[in-house]
Amino acid sequence: MTTEMRELRQEDWDEYYGTLETAFGGVAESKEEHELWNALTEFDRFFGTWEGETCVGTTGAFSFRLSVPGGSLVDAAGVTMVGVAATHRRRGILTSMMRRQLDDVRARGEALAVLTASEPVIYGRFGYGAATQQLKAEIDTSRVRLSVPAGTDDVRLRYAKPADVHEACEALYARRVTERPGMLARQPGWERLGLLDPESDRHGASPLQCVVAERDGELVGYTRFRVKPDWDVAGPKGTVKLSDLEALDPAAYASLWRFLFDIDLTSQVEAHSRPMDDAMLQLVSDVRRCRIQVRDSLHVRLVEVGAALEARTYRAPLNLVLEVDDAFCPWNAGRWRLKGDLKGATCERTEDEADLALSVRELGSAYLGGVTLTSLAAAGRVRELRPGALAEATLAFGSDVAPWLPHGF
Repeated sequence: MTTEMRELRQEDWDEYYGTLETAFGGVAESKEEHELWNALTEFDRFFGTWEGETCVGTTGAFSFRLSVPGGSLVDAAGVTMVGVAATHRRRGILTSMMRRQLDDVRARGEALAVLTASEPVIYGRFGYGAATQQLKAEIDTSRVRLSVPAGTDDVRLRYAKPADVHEACEALYARRVTERPGMLARQPGWERLGLLDPESDRHGASPLQCVVAERDGELVGYTRFRVKPDWDVAGPKGTVKLSDLEALDPAAYASLWRFLFDIDLTSQVEAHSRPMDDAMLQLVSDVRRCRIQVRDSLHVRLVEVGAALEARTYRAPLNLVLEVDDAFCPWNAGRWRLKGDLKGATCERTEDEADLALSVRELGSAYLGGVTLTSLAAAGRVRELRPGALAEATLAFGSDVAPWLPHGF
């Protein structure tokens, strides 16, 4: 039986989303989650592959604005809800959906596509490169102490209902977005994500709690978290499960972490998605007892190489020619002269000799400044064609702060 790919219609959303849930194990999400994702769906950006009346493949994209080095916000397609029914694997359905999606992204004038991968090996062949990492910590707060900066005691903390302070917290988050590459400027509707609290996600922990940090009556930070009680013969050993934490200055930041460490009847803080250079690592007395783990997070795809490289700034002046290989989006293939510095950049086609050769996947990995071109070259994925070009490019592409995606999509 033949299949047909078509734009998603509102009346087909339940069938579409059910196919996605089955592809990810068959566990249905809560009504609260269904309602949120339905409300956020941009139907003209979502495609389903159908066999008769049955949906057998799904993909979509959200319209995002992504922070890049230099602080600009760049239009980007947030690729999401990608799945193929197990009965229809290895028939080219995923490739067909990726092809149509990237063509659509290009037609919309977006230079970037980004995603988080259930399995990273899937997306490299479509030109996506792992560009950010996230840090997971399981901190033994019974043995780890914090060394906090001056002014921490001057910050006032108070509990607040998450919904009551949500607008103020969103405004604080918005102030932080351009300070770190990889962060998303939340579009209308996405503010609801921070309040999503289905019981199925709690796994025995409390409903979502919120504590805000204030100085002179002004909000300077907040944290949202859950507490999972636990006891053994020795007494309480509960866990604080951190959802998110943002602050405007070191004292406010430290005050919130100190609060989390000191919650009664707990002996551990779990943080599942923090920046690789999170200042918490410099506050703790013993990083070994924080059980640090690292995993990939945001994968970046340059849909329009020239426009994407012009959209960010560069930490040091550079003037070099990139030989780019891009089999899936051949309009990117060829040589590009990139000139840039801290003020801006130009990137244009050229016939000049190349200084570096790499694929669009490596450009995606290096784009936000979290993966060095030197490390990619050491893995054989970037070739230096002019002596010294690799060191110049590595310095210029770098970022003073680690790129970070604060939440999934």
